[in-house]
Amino acid sequence: MPRIASRRPNRAAAPLVVSHRRPSDFKADGLRPFFTYRDLGIRKVTKGGFGAHVIKAVPGKGHGGTGWHTHALGFQMVYVLKGWVRFDYEGHGRVTLKAGSCVYQPPGIRHAEVAHSDDLEMIEITAPAKFRTRKADAPEKAAKAGGRAADRARR
Repeated sequence: MPRIASRRPNRAAAPLVVSHRRPSDFKADGLRPFFTYRDLGIRKVTKGGFGAHVIKAVPGKGHGGTGWHTHALGFQMVYVLKGWVRFDYEGHGRVTLKAGSCVYQPPGIRHAEVAHSDDLEMIEITAPAKFRTRKADAPEKAAKAGGRAADRARR
């Protein structure tokens, strides 16, 4: 008769992480000054292999966009909880995400956040937790489109 594995927890396994929302958990210590970030505790338990946080817009701290950039990471996913956010993606154009929308951003894709609502809240999951962000030139098609829009605005 086969032996049945014990149902006792593996003591070497990572600990269970539970994170409950408290307004004081949102910190202005992330990538963008117009957002606050709530670490969900995944970075520590995965020794930096993954990161997960809630990103919340700072009301009234509008901005002119992030500019085109890339992230040096293997995985990035965003899920919008509340509000909306608009991105430009190389090869895909403008995408608006709203509550319930999810986007997987392929590694190294050039993108730019164009705008967001004051009530935006979203979850971002990355691998690894810590990664480099680099400014990038606008893709040629986007640069031309932006130039035409600017030309129309001057007329």
